[in-house]
Amino acid sequence: MRMYNPPHPGVFLKEEVIEPLKLTITTASRILGVTRPALSKLLNGRASLSPEMALRFEKAFGLKMDTLLRMQTSYDIAQARKAANKIKVERYAARA
Repeated sequence: MRMYNPPHPGVFLKEEVIEPLKLTITTASRILGVTRPALSKLLNGRASLSPEMALRFEKAFGLKMDTLLRMQTSYDIAQARKAANKIKVERYAARA
């Protein structure tokens, strides 16, 4: 069953990992070895989760990289479907 409005993986990470552990973005960025602005953009849903960042979360917090990247893909698909009516493409019909 397709999820029509999946959460952004960054928002999920913020609400399910960072906040429950009472970590600041600055502390979490140090743990992950990334810049504070990069992590902030992800956690606030303004940047996509990259495979590298997913691996960093897996190594630091035990979340599976594959699961996080599937979340990103689901989110991306849902966003593309929302914008589908703005994409104008004619259906291809092969000539006999």
